[in-house]
Amino acid sequence: MSVSTQKVDEVVIRFAGDSGDGMQLTGGRFTETTAIVGNDLSTLPDFPAEIRAPAGSLAGVSAFQIKFSSKDIHTPGDKPDVLVAMNPAALKVHQKEITPGGIIICNANAFTPKNLKLAGYDTNPLEDRTLDDHFTLYSIEMGKMVTLACEDMELPPKTVERTKNFFALGLLFWIYDRPIQSTKDWLAVKFAKRPELVEANIRAMDAGYNFGETTEIFTTRYTVDKANLPAGTYRNVVGNYALSLGLAAAAEKSGLGLFYGGYPITPASDILHTLAAWKHLGIKTFQAEDEIAGIGSVIGAAFAGNLGITATSGPGIALKSEALGLAIIAELPLVVINVQRGGPSTGLPTKTEQSDLLQVMYGRNGEAPMPVIASATPGDCFFVAYEACRIAVKYMTPVMLLSDGYLANGSEPWQVPQLDDLKDFDVAFADKSNLIDGQYMAYTRDKKTLARPWAIPGTEGLEHRIGGIEKEDLTGNVSYDPDNHHYMVETRAKKIEAIANEFDPLEIFGNTSGDLLILSWGGTKGSCRSAVENLLADGKKVSHVHLRWVNPFPNDLGEILIKFKNVLIPEINYGQLIKMIRSEFLIDAKGLNQVRGKPISSSDIQKTAKDLIG
Repeated sequence: MSVSTQKVDEVVIRFAGDSGDGMQLTGGRFTETTAIVGNDLSTLPDFPAEIRAPAGSLAGVSAFQIKFSSKDIHTPGDKPDVLVAMNPAALKVHQKEITPGGIIICNANAFTPKNLKLAGYDTNPLEDRTLDDHFTLYSIEMGKMVTLACEDMELPPKTVERTKNFFALGLLFWIYDRPIQSTKDWLAVKFAKRPELVEANIRAMDAGYNFGETTEIFTTRYTVDKANLPAGTYRNVVGNYALSLGLAAAAEKSGLGLFYGGYPITPASDILHTLAAWKHLGIKTFQAEDEIAGIGSVIGAAFAGNLGITATSGPGIALKSEALGLAIIAELPLVVINVQRGGPSTGLPTKTEQSDLLQVMYGRNGEAPMPVIASATPGDCFFVAYEACRIAVKYMTPVMLLSDGYLANGSEPWQVPQLDDLKDFDVAFADKSNLIDGQYMAYTRDKKTLARPWAIPGTEGLEHRIGGIEKEDLTGNVSYDPDNHHYMVETRAKKIEAIANEFDPLEIFGNTSGDLLILSWGGTKGSCRSAVENLLADGKKVSHVHLRWVNPFPNDLGEILIKFKNVLIPEINYGQLIKMIRSEFLIDAKGLNQVRGKPISSSDIQKTAKDLIG
């Protein structure tokens, strides 16, 4: 039987299975291969918080979704066109989200009575024809296939069983016309000390590829052309890695030493892991015993003239809040990265959320304003990290950088920037020009930025007091004077407000006025942009503005907002930015608020927008 080839613009695939089935690895290899092919892509890893959840349970399902396209895309997709389900629990959890008429590929060997019972099935869905009316089902004995492929290798059955994810990967490579050699090369490096594992996984992958080639159950293969991306050097990049590169670029551009002090916490830990491997770049890392020690070490590093960095998630921000007040009143340059996750408390450690905005804005005692910048895509994490470092040093202030679990673990093609193209990053330490009558004035200020001078400890003549008690203007001595306190609080606030003078005019996607403006921040940008593209194609008068800086707001935001009849703010929280927008600009903005541990879908935004504008 001949197999036809069909060209499509985009595909969404979701790999799902038990947390021990290697779904993240399988998705990662498919992603790397797709990047080599030249498609635009976006990914969404989704895995349980437990290191090893109960096998076969619904709670133990791990998934990896990738959307790839010949066009510019902004999200990992709302619904999968293809679900690869390695066991009944994976099918049960994800079946309701598959596109109607989509493809389901199942590992039939895992649909045992025990696994069916664990997943809550009364009958076997591969046999009772309940899926036939809605999807195209391929039931394949993957376990049996890999056993046959490796039967002469004398490997333990469990070892052979673990290769079934590569069978599925090989089959998907065949269906979507992906090259297979790069993954073979990767396996040779990954298991260089275990050649039998290299051989077993390659055999399993070849078996999957050849199964697609020789079986008669597949009638169509699909091709997705290269995306028309701007000229340049590209690599596939994960958000936390891009963020780490941005920090390293800031250290290189500024000439400052980079010190990272922090405590491991999901989903921020990879930043520590990555930076710790870059000792050859002069980067110093310190794994502290707790969150408080982490921020304390970074304050010390910043005081000593280093670029001080720490990263955590919401629970860690709660513990660091008192020390952040010290950094604010001492006016020291450091960057605090909050990779947000589901809360409150321990919450959903491996799921995404945007619910820490009000915490980082107001979660400190006293009047303690901090600039807040938020990354929009995995690749944008690089530029946001660089900008946070630059602003921290230029304005002598701690800066809060918000990312989230979706951005931290997701990936996309990233055009590698040239270091010379990044904004200049000038550093000027204090010298004896800051002396008045022979005394160093630690709180004199730059007239434009209101930044105080940065003095290196031990520099002769620049001795000064440091600490958390209110400072006297100019001298930095302890002061309880009420007028001085009011002046210093006001000055620190004005310094943060002055950062807005750095911002480029906001980009308005769509018309400058109309029926609806969709306003986004953080990781909702892609879904909002996709929704607006579709709404514009549908003839709706809708526009999109995305905020990189959440504090201070851009100077031109207010005049943009008033030109639209309605404003919609989608957030993965219960309504946080909307409170700030309503308070600052006195407009009746509407919210789309979902707290489900995953990104808001473009289709939900479109539906809400249509309901708003009729």
